Amino acid sequence: MAGKKIRVLIVDDSAVVRQALSEILDSDPGIAVMGVASDPYVAAEKMEAEIPDVITLDIEMPRMDGLTFLEKIMSQHPIPVVMCSSLTDEGCATAMRAMECGAVAIITKPKMGIRAFLEESRITICDAVKAAALVKPQRMAPRPRRVEQKLSADVMLAKAANRSMIQTTEKVTVIGASTGGTEALRAVLTALPADAPGIVIVQHMPEKFTAAFAARLDQECLITVKEAENNDTVMRGTALIAPGNKHTLLKRSGARYYVEVRDGPLVCRHRPSVDVLFRSAARYAGSNAVGVIMTGMGDDGAHGLLEMKEAKAKTLAQDEESCVVFGMPNEAIKLGAVDKTVPLGAIAHEIIRACS
Repeated sequence: MAGKKIRVLIVDDSAVVRQALSEILDSDPGIAVMGVASDPYVAAEKMEAEIPDVITLDIEMPRMDGLTFLEKIMSQHPIPVVMCSSLTDEGCATAMRAMECGAVAIITKPKMGIRAFLEESRITICDAVKAAALVKPQRMAPRPRRVEQKLSADVMLAKAANRSMIQTTEKVTVIGASTGGTEALRAVLTALPADAPGIVIVQHMPEKFTAAFAARLDQECLITVKEAENNDTVMRGTALIAPGNKHTLLKRSGARYYVEVRDGPLVCRHRPSVDVLFRSAARYAGSNAVGVIMTGMGDDGAHGLLEMKEAKAKTLAQDEESCVVFGMPNEAIKLGAVDKTVPLGAIAHEIIRACS
């Protein structure tokens, strides 16, 4: 959408949130708030006059809830929708359902009066809207301005010397995804056998939502899926999903792989960051690792995947045709970090093949 601003319609019953989101989005030179609405009925009236490029949609509203409105949008006139939710158990569960119904991303309601939170929220919210604007949604059946410093993985972990790890009997897979990743990861993980090699995943998602996401996947998969906790062992038949708002690193003690979950600044504009996970895999797993970069906007994970390849790990990228947004895989391909590009439906098979 180069050359023109992304027009956003904000739908939220809270006047405070509408104002905060308007200020956050208007602070980005590539975004313009075309209107605000207190509920879906008001939003529908505004959409009769002008169709937005992206909608930010609250989940809990009077007269009609956000999920019902989302289903109507996706079944009648698909528009990229970013869900805006509070950090409650009910809100997380509903947001997961919204992703299944076609929402592009989830953002948390901005808090007021905390400068650092607002600044990080601005980066996350604006990036979510920009990513959504790149998506071509499919019709579904009802179901302050400044240049931010872009930190690298150096702030979390120093780059290892260019040497490969001595091989052990166990392999480990690390996966990074962003926009479109929730459904893509479901496709990959549900296709894995119960004894699949241990997996660590970074999916860009707010805190608390990752626990609900992991719980849903755990019900559908043969492998165990859980939100990563500090010092969790990476073992066969288990996938650990990095908790939202925490960086997750792969570590090794003897033959045991485990995860370290810790605080830190945004890396590549994200926390958790794929680059942080991939760098740690390069350093502590080397040739024992398989790296997979999937659908998402931006370049988080591209440099980390190159470090994995340089450490003799096997590296895969999701192909353009099956990506919702081809940004992250494309950046990794351009860096020469990818051994093989494969369609979404073949990723699980390639993981097993690479680990054998």
